[in-house]
Amino acid sequence: MNEGSDSPHGHKESPGSAGWWRRLTSRMARGPRSREDLMGLLQAAREDNLVDADAADMIRGVFETSELQVRDIMVPRAQMAVVERNWPLQRLLQEVAEAGHSRYPVIGDSRDEIVGILLAKDLIKFTAAGPGFEAGSFDLVRCLRPAAFVPESKRVNVLLKDFRKSRNHMAMVADEYGGVAGLVTIEDVLEQIVGEIADEYDETEGAHILKQDARHFLVNGLTPIDEFNTYFGSSFSDSEFDTVAGLVMHGFGHMPRRGESLKIGSFQFNVQRADSRRIHQLLVALSQT
Repeated sequence: MNEGSDSPHGHKESPGSAGWWRRLTSRMARGPRSREDLMGLLQAAREDNLVDADAADMIRGVFETSELQVRDIMVPRAQMAVVERNWPLQRLLQEVAEAGHSRYPVIGDSRDEIVGILLAKDLIKFTAAGPGFEAGSFDLVRCLRPAAFVPESKRVNVLLKDFRKSRNHMAMVADEYGGVAGLVTIEDVLEQIVGEIADEYDETEGAHILKQDARHFLVNGLTPIDEFNTYFGSSFSDSEFDTVAGLVMHGFGHMPRRGESLKIGSFQFNVQRADSRRIHQLLVALSQT
């Protein structure tokens, strides 16, 4: 007889695995009947180190996509990088080189008139055109791809299915009046699952704050508090929060959605981009004196 053994073979189970097994069998005996049950199982697995933090966040992100609408993740109309239908080739090439995106909505007389989508790669052949090519003969319309439109209220998980089926990587977001509210890309959707995806064209740490005009600034949520203070001459404490996003989330008391605003001191913070886990970008307005 092997006293103290918890199994027929005398191998003692670790407290963590035993705790996980009891919770699992208890819940699965009646089966998970709600999303809360599934999230509880996921959290138990995370606490017992059966699932690492990154995997748990991704699984949670998959579930949360069914609760998000396109309006929650889209790039707002005012922040869309667009090109105009009547721009000459050289101006198009300059815009593509400066903005660094792979796709651009092409507009007519206003941002509500979307005539198509331009893929940056479709301009490559014109950069290598021989001496016989005349820029004046360039016809942008012949390079355009059809633009897809989705409503603001579309669920993000459904949008991902549509992107996969149509092989589109960008869609224009239409508001209830038929105007353009913004745009959404497949990267915006995937970021809800795997977290922010940075590339070589994303803002670097030296460009956390971008001036729009005398009173308005785009601020990356990861901007350190001390960098914000240095730039604006403010005196927010960084003892409790390291970033501007942390400061603003504390002020809200909840995870804010795009469009929500909060005034802290002489600053008005408007959430421009956010998901269920973090604030990505804020529009900061200085109070008029």
